[in-house]
Amino acid sequence: MTLKQRNAQARQPKPDWLKVKFRITPEMAEVRRILKEHGLHTVCEEAACPNLMECFSRRTATFMILGSQCTRDCTFCDVQRGTPLPVDPDEPEHTAAAAVEMGLKHVVITSVTRDDLADGGADQFVRVIEAIRKRDAKLIVEVLIPDFRGSREALATVVAAKPSILNHNIETIPRLYPEVRPSADYQRSLDLLQTVKQLDGSMITKSGIMVGLGETTAEVTEVMQDLRRHGCDLLTIGQYLAPSNEHHPIVEYVTPETFDQYKEFGDALGFRHTAAAPLVRSSYHADQATQWL
Repeated sequence: MTLKQRNAQARQPKPDWLKVKFRITPEMAEVRRILKEHGLHTVCEEAACPNLMECFSRRTATFMILGSQCTRDCTFCDVQRGTPLPVDPDEPEHTAAAAVEMGLKHVVITSVTRDDLADGGADQFVRVIEAIRKRDAKLIVEVLIPDFRGSREALATVVAAKPSILNHNIETIPRLYPEVRPSADYQRSLDLLQTVKQLDGSMITKSGIMVGLGETTAEVTEVMQDLRRHGCDLLTIGQYLAPSNEHHPIVEYVTPETFDQYKEFGDALGFRHTAAAPLVRSSYHADQATQWL
């Protein structure tokens, strides 16, 4: 059965707690103008995030560097797959300029996965961090990085640039990796988070999980335990929403009560903060992280 057929079979009405009221604000238009002016991508737009209107209206956005074409084939993600363009040497300055123009205090930088690059794009992350800090040393810089194919050297390059928070999403339970993240590796992602702490014990680490893809509650709590054992400090858990019928189907709409239970369990495990709710995403309200630094 194809993904499209499975989606049609599994289609369920969206519950009220996931319905987002459509609205357009002047702030949204201004953010879009700034992004277009600097030729930048955001994961908000590329991944069809349900919080786009709210975040843009709050003049926040998650910048996506290294182009818009990803070299991986994850079945949950709406970012385009294809042959990436060469790395843009002007991207760091444009990103920094846009962050300052938007008046951000907390900047989130992510990227497509670039397995075509020797360092997986680590050097570009460093250049963006440095460009932002050059313009405003007080800005909190959070990076949401790919796994760099397990390269300790590439990871060490980013860690040495001293981002305020280093985020790497585990995304789902190990049982679903072959179907949902066929080019990724669960243990490799856990090891990345642990390696960050080995390289710099003071660095705040973060990860995120999607639910509703067919996992059990016990499997989710096991992943949460794995993350804590590997030194993860901050955790986000949100509802998976299929971008189209060609993506992995939504198996379940997880109730707000279950999210509350995940938050309680995460707090009990010792995460500095557990954000768990249907519309939580990795960068959602990331600017509130100042209290954990």
